[in-house]
Amino acid sequence: MLATTYTVAFSGVDVLKISTEVQLTNGLPSFTIVGLADKAIAESRERVRAALHSLGMMLPAQHITVNLAPADVVKEGTHYDLPIAVALLAAMGVIEPATISSFIMMGELGLDGSIRAVSGVLPAAMAAMRAGMGIVCPAEQGKEAGWAEATPLLAPQNLIQLINYFKNNTPIPMPSATDELFQENTFMDLSEIKGQEIAKRALEVAAVGGHNMLMIGPPGSGKSMLASRLATILPPMTKNEMLEVSQIHSIAGKLRDGHLITTRPFRAPHHSATTPALVGGGSSAKPGEISLAHRGILFLDELPEFSRATLESLRQPLETGSISVSRANAHVSYPARFQLIAAMNPCRCGYLGVSGHECARAPKCGAEYLAKLSGPLLDRIDLQVEVPAVNPWELTFIPKGETSAVVRERVQKARAFAGERFKNTPYTNNAQADGAFLEKIAPMEADALKLLQQAAEKLNLSARGYHRIIRVARTIADMTESEQITKIHISEALSFRTPLQRN
Repeated sequence: MLATTYTVAFSGVDVLKISTEVQLTNGLPSFTIVGLADKAIAESRERVRAALHSLGMMLPAQHITVNLAPADVVKEGTHYDLPIAVALLAAMGVIEPATISSFIMMGELGLDGSIRAVSGVLPAAMAAMRAGMGIVCPAEQGKEAGWAEATPLLAPQNLIQLINYFKNNTPIPMPSATDELFQENTFMDLSEIKGQEIAKRALEVAAVGGHNMLMIGPPGSGKSMLASRLATILPPMTKNEMLEVSQIHSIAGKLRDGHLITTRPFRAPHHSATTPALVGGGSSAKPGEISLAHRGILFLDELPEFSRATLESLRQPLETGSISVSRANAHVSYPARFQLIAAMNPCRCGYLGVSGHECARAPKCGAEYLAKLSGPLLDRIDLQVEVPAVNPWELTFIPKGETSAVVRERVQKARAFAGERFKNTPYTNNAQADGAFLEKIAPMEADALKLLQQAAEKLNLSARGYHRIIRVARTIADMTESEQITKIHISEALSFRTPLQRN
């Protein structure tokens, strides 16, 4: 007898429908799984066998063949346990095959018949919704699947509960999606940072225009604090952005308790991170830090301490907003529209320019340290800001500054002013604008254009650097609700470009 259930495979964030066909034929008793299955799926035989045994069922003394189709797609993961077990039960006559044909099924089986959590439930549920099918997933991930609004949604705790549903129509409690959306971070606030007015201004510009930013300063000057506060002044994500980000985290197995990612991601990998850890990859081509930071912030502290190859791998996703991971058995793409915030010391010892603390090799050590960063990488960073040390007087007597809520209100107002120009375009902020579109949205006064041309010649700006100055100036103009870019806007944009200018 032949029975079929359906599940999914993942190629990056793309969801592929997979048929799980089980056939029982006469012959020597055996259990064979075919269709480019990895070791975890091959081991499903023993988990399925033990799960059925716990229910008092034995495998038939026949030749059992499981085919995962299409056969030329690589299948990975333990979520194939449940569809294999259900298809086998249908082939054995325990379940009517017609009752299971309209569901996408995912779940790992325990030896006691329990159904355990797996990765990728949210994108699978969304794929089921688009296909007009239901979804069967582990009970603890029912809320996660509920966000996709696929119906029917079944989230059984164990295999016997699912069998009773298909045989006797015994209801399974319907989970509902968790309904909390944007939650303000009350643990960090921009007002906690004393001094550093220039850096805070640059942070606000970065928040309005989506610009990448590099901070350079001695240890303890507040670079990490500034980076962590950027998320508190960014506008909240829309529901579509939450679903988009949460799908990536679901594939990576990082969603917990059915909660969507409701705040913009903030990823801060250690400088010892490898290239696959940062951009994605490994044997199964999983999403890396830049994809987990999609629609959020990637903070790279101690930037020159990252390996040269790892940093250079960021050049393409910084331009395109996506990353293609190619392996011998996998070619996948992940979205990576992140905002890069980096920090570094001025030299290896960290105190270049600080009287009484410089090492004996200053200033040569500073040039050598900066040389670890390539010109093309720095060229992609719009804002380059010096963050000097804060003296004790400032820490003691300067009152707290503006709160994150006040600054976020200004950021949202500036983004609203700029929002009309991005309708019906592939762009969402000024940092992405390019080519003819950038020329269209950035009209300049004559003296502003003259200043920009003079600065480009003096600083030997590349074409990319030239256009990035215009993008930043466009953002600063938006903050004053000015349709035209003036000389003042260009001047401030140039001030955020010159500290590490190497073009």
